[in-house]
Amino acid sequence: MSSLVWYVAYGSNLSTTRFSCYLRGGQPPGAARTYPGARDRSLPRDDKALWIPGGIYFATQSHVWGGGRALYDPDVPGTAAARAYLITVGQFSDVLAQEMYRQAAADLDLAEIATAGRAQIGDGRYETLIYLGHDEQAPMVTFTAPWAVQDVPLLSPSATYLQVLGRAWARLTGGITGKQPSIWPVFREPARRGRPSRLRASWPPNRATPDQQNCGASQPEDRATCPR
Repeated sequence: MSSLVWYVAYGSNLSTTRFSCYLRGGQPPGAARTYPGARDRSLPRDDKALWIPGGIYFATQSHVWGGGRALYDPDVPGTAAARAYLITVGQFSDVLAQEMYRQAAADLDLAEIATAGRAQIGDGRYETLIYLGHDEQAPMVTFTAPWAVQDVPLLSPSATYLQVLGRAWARLTGGITGKQPSIWPVFREPARRGRPSRLRASWPPNRATPDQQNCGASQPEDRATCPR
């Protein structure tokens, strides 16, 4: 197993400035938490924009941003924008520990994930590792919750969190080609008694325009703020 790994980020860590706080320590603008940083405070050796299969949704309360936090479901139809950072396995382990509000302790063993496809190292919201492929440098791995989007109550993100995501996404998609840009895929809300299954975007209805709720955006500034 390589000593390096591509950490594939899909939430606020789409922002390189925000991600640097996980490595060097600090408090990102708008966040309610100061991060201790990694044991190895070196910046990533490289980073790149890419599309990953699946979708992003918002659920569980974020103590950093308020509102729902971004989570990844690889089984949702579609693709999501992501940024991959080439870091050491130790740094990856420390990033995950900080996401779980723990102190960094030991390196994760990623040796079997390429074969298994995923590995659950705990029951927490960011303790399921997902293997997303391998390039000539290192494997590509992200982490998310053990549940699927339909298994958890959805929670709209805070305005501050959306602003961070929107700005990072707008910069990111300039480096991705070949697909129609979008931030967050629409997911299908499960059917409930007396109501059929329906499509729903995780966006506060009282803050979005009808076009944004229906994802009918046609202008670049609309696409940068509208979930798909």
